Order: sequence, then C-alpha cells, then structure tokens
Amino acid sequence: MWRLKSNKLYPCLSVHKAFWSPMASAALHPSSNPVSLNYPSSSLLGIITLAASYLSNKTPSLSRGMSSSSTSLAISENETPLDNIEQLELLPGVYDNYEGVIVEMKDPMDPNEFGSLLRASLSQWKQLGKRGIWIKLPIKLANLIEVVVKEGFVFHHAEPDYLMLVRWISETTNSIPANASHRVGIGAFVMNSNREVLVVQEISGKFKGTGVWKLPTGVVNEGEDICEAAIREVKEETGVDAEFVEVLAFRQSHRSFFTKSDLFFVCMLQPRSFAVQKQNSEIEAAKWMPIDEYADQTFVKKNSGFDYVAKVCLAKANNNYTGLSAIPTYSSSGKKTYLYSKLDI
Repeated sequence: MWRLKSNKLYPCLSVHKAFWSPMASAALHPSSNPVSLNYPSSSLLGIITLAASYLSNKTPSLSRGMSSSSTSLAISENETPLDNIEQLELLPGVYDNYEGVIVEMKDPMDPNEFGSLLRASLSQWKQLGKRGIWIKLPIKLANLIEVVVKEGFVFHHAEPDYLMLVRWISETTNSIPANASHRVGIGAFVMNSNREVLVVQEISGKFKGTGVWKLPTGVVNEGEDICEAAIREVKEETGVDAEFVEVLAFRQSHRSFFTKSDLFFVCMLQPRSFAVQKQNSEIEAAKWMPIDEYADQTFVKKNSGFDYVAKVCLAKANNNYTGLSAIPTYSSSGKKTYLYSKLDI
C-alpha cells in the first residue's frame, strides 16, 4: 500500500491477520514491473501482502486486469500461511528527478529494526526501477552507519551535522556525481589613489613569523559569491570598506586541501574607507604599502606564483592589464600550478 503525500511516498506492509478464502485464485509470482496495490478498507481479501512475500523471500505481483475495487490473491502450493503478520513499514523516501530516492533519517531506531526496513526498502525500490539511493544520517544516529555500510552503501560527503551515504542499485552504469572536488579562495588587491596596496601579515600558517606582507586572503563560504567574499575578507582582516571591481586572474592548484583542488581568484577592489583596524585573531599587522615595495619583496620575487600576481596588480595599476590566459607557475616546492591571465610577461 502506498500513501502519497505531496512528493513523499510512505510505503508500508499490511497488518491484517492471515485469512484464506476459496475466492483467492491469483498466485503471487516474481515480477520486475512496479506494483500498485489498492486494497479496499472493508475487504478481507487484501490480507496477503508485501509482508508475506518479503518474509518468504518472494517478490509480489498482481495479475493484470484486476479492478481497483477488488483484488483476488492466493499463495503458491508450497507456501505456508502465517497466522499473524506484524506491520513492517518501509523507510520513507522522497523521489528525486533522476530515478533516485532520498531518505533522511531523523528519529533514533534500533539498528536491527533499521536493517530489516532498509533491506525491504531496497528490494521494493529496485522493483520500482529506482537507481541511486541516498541516506542522510544526522550525527546523533551515527550508530546506524555500520548497518548502512553492510548493505553496500558508501560515504559520499559529510558536513558538521550529518553524513550522506549512497548506493547504486540499478544494473545500468553508475552515474552518481562525485562529491565536490574544489575549494574556492580569494586574494584581494585593494589600491588607493596614492598607489598604495592594502597588505597584511598573518599570525598563523606558513607565513607566521616570516615578515612577508601579502594580500588579504580567505575562503569563499558556502552559498557566498566570490565578489562578496572578497569584500568580506578585506573588512574582516583590515577593517577597510571596499567595493568589488573585477577578477584579475585565477589559479588552479591540485591536492591543496587534503585531496581537494583549490581555485584561487585574485580580485581588485576599490577602497571606500582608509583607516586600518587589523583583525586581532588572525592578523599580526595590516597597513598600506607602496605597490612597488610590495612587488619587490624577496619572497614574492622568488616564488613564481606570487611574482605573477604582483605583476598582474602592477599592470592593472598602470592600466596595462588586458585579460586572462593560462600561465604555468611553480610553488617553492616545485609543484606546477596555473595562473589565469592575459598578461604576457
């Protein structure tokens, strides 16, 4: 029996006590076609249900041509009637647009009971032609992870408050998209009318204690645009209000954050205030520095990635910047990356 509420399907198996009648004539048999059950509430003929067939390792199917007002069912000669069949609800799921099912667990459940429901649900979803099955487990239900993994699910992604697992149950080629592969960061080039660039020294990280002055940088938050992230990072690290102007270049670097790749966008901003108030938790010092002095730092000149960024900023300051192209650069460890710019140096 399927109850349809909005776009959610709540399948369940019957709780009727087994009752046999000579009128029951259609045998249960395996079928790969989806099943639509419609038992009248007053009829006792709807007593042989998905529960009986599931517990007998059978797949139910209804004979073609049966009316929606009466259903004639029977069991095969080798099956033994069950005197009592307890209700066994299937896991509630929402169908997505790709023949998948999304199950979001919310309430605590005994692992053994959950395993039984999961196996029954997988069997039904496969009969319905579903392909990718997603199970979202909040952190409070971490005790169910082992059960899901034993049923062939794999980790897809995790957030602070939940873990998402997925399994492909179709015989077709697995087309589940991989988890996000990149992290996105920004570097902010902010220059005033005196050709001074806003720079900072960081308290932690690889620049701690090096004396290197660098552009304000940060990671783009989930759901945040690159231009907004640049404005926010400048405000957080230096206290300066600024307006986004344009993206000057971007670089792609692989295996930069655990196994993830990194996209770093160099953005130009126009200052709207000039008083510097450093962020005490992350910034050791912040100030306005002549752009030529920034570009002439030993560290910058010895590291091609930083050197190309400085040259792009200088070109923009001199009104000579013309666009983006892919320029290979190398980190201090020799790792090859790309800075995207049309500056031909």
